[in-house]
Amino acid sequence: MKNKLAFLSLIFAGGILFAQGQLFQFKYKEGDAYRVLSTVQEDVFFNDVFHHHAEILNRVSVRVTGIDDKGRGIHDAIFMTSENSTGARGGVFTYGEDYKSVFARDAAGRYDISDEYFMPVVRDVPIFPAEEIEVGHKWTAQGHEAHDLRRTFDIKTPYKIPFNAEYEYLGEVQEEGKTFYKFDVQYEMEYSVDMKKFNFVKGEVPVATQGYSHQIIWWDNDKGCIDHYREEFRIEILTSSNNILRFEGTAHAEVTDFARTADEKNVAAVIEKINDLGIDDVSVTAGEKGLTLSIENIQFKPDSDILLQSERAKLDKIAQILNAYPDNDLLITGHTALRGTKESRQKLSEERAQAVANYLIRKNVRDKYHVFTKGMGGDVPIADNSTEAGRAKNRRVEITIMDK
Repeated sequence: MKNKLAFLSLIFAGGILFAQGQLFQFKYKEGDAYRVLSTVQEDVFFNDVFHHHAEILNRVSVRVTGIDDKGRGIHDAIFMTSENSTGARGGVFTYGEDYKSVFARDAAGRYDISDEYFMPVVRDVPIFPAEEIEVGHKWTAQGHEAHDLRRTFDIKTPYKIPFNAEYEYLGEVQEEGKTFYKFDVQYEMEYSVDMKKFNFVKGEVPVATQGYSHQIIWWDNDKGCIDHYREEFRIEILTSSNNILRFEGTAHAEVTDFARTADEKNVAAVIEKINDLGIDDVSVTAGEKGLTLSIENIQFKPDSDILLQSERAKLDKIAQILNAYPDNDLLITGHTALRGTKESRQKLSEERAQAVANYLIRKNVRDKYHVFTKGMGGDVPIADNSTEAGRAKNRRVEITIMDK
C-alpha cells in the first residue's frame, strides 16, 4: 500500500509554463537532473477501527538521458520508499530498496513505459491540453495507476487501473518572493479484481478498491518544473473475507535540483578540505550513489551506539564539508568488525548509523527528511578482520552525499 501512496502524486519533468492565456507544455533537456521528495502522513483503519499512523518518505532521483526523435524526454529514475516506524529512535528514516524505472514522456505529459517497470504508480498526470489556457480553464484527461501485485498475486506485470482526472488552472500566485502557477487536480477510482483472470495466492485477497486523490500543484515558470505539491487522499480496500482496510491522509512533495558530487574534482576538493581541517582516519571515494566520506575506527562506548566526545568533534568538522552541498540528501551507513553474532553486528551497525544521523540532524546539517540510514553489519569489510588494525578500519561509518 505504501508504494501506491509513495508515488500517488509523483509528477515528473522539467517543462515550460507560459503566461496566462498561453500554452502549457513539457519540454526536456538532456542532462537535466532533479530529485522528488514526498512525505506522507497516513492513518490506517481496519473495519473502521484506527490501527496505526505511518509517516512515509518517498525519494525519487531522476535524470533526463536524452531526447528521442519524437521530442520526448527519456528519463532514468530511481525510486525509494521508507517508513518511519512508530517509536523509531530519533525518527530517522532507514534507506529502503531501490526500484529503477526508464520511461519517455511527451510534451503533453503522456508516458511511454515498458511493463517491466512498476514505478511510478500514477501516470499521465498532469496532461496539458493542446489549446491555450486561461485562468479558470477546466479540462479532463485520462490517466492510470499501475500497481505492483507481484508479492500478493501471481501477476508479472503492472496491474493498470484507468481514471479520468479533472483539472483547473487556478492562476498565478506569489509565495516567498517567487511566482508560481497553480493547478487543481482531482480524480476518483473504483475497480474490482477479476478473480478468474489471475491465479491468486491462498488466503485473504483484495477484491475491490475505491478512492480519490485531490492535489494542488505549484509550477515554477522560471525553472520550468513542478516546485511542490500537496495532496489529500483516501483509499479503501474490500477483501475476500469482507474486511475493509482504509488508508487516508495527506502528502506534500518538493522537487529540487542537486549538485553532482561523484567526480574527481569534488573528491580532490573534499580531500583538501579534510586535510585543512586536520580530520584523521577519513577517506573519500566517488561511487554510484555519490561522494562518500568513510570515517574509519569511529569511536563509540564499548558495544554501544554512544559517540565519544572526540568523534563528535570530528563530525562537527565534517559538517562543514556537508554544508557545501545543501541540496543533496545524506545516506549514513554503519559497518562493524567481525565480532559477535551476525544479528548483533547488524543491530549495532544500524544503531551506530542512526547515532551519527541524529547528531547531524541536531547540528542542523539536514532535517530528518533528508537523512537516511543503513546498517551493513560486518558484511562489507575493507581490511583483514584477523588483525586489530584491520578490525579498526572495518569499524566505520560512511556518509554519502547522494547523487541518486
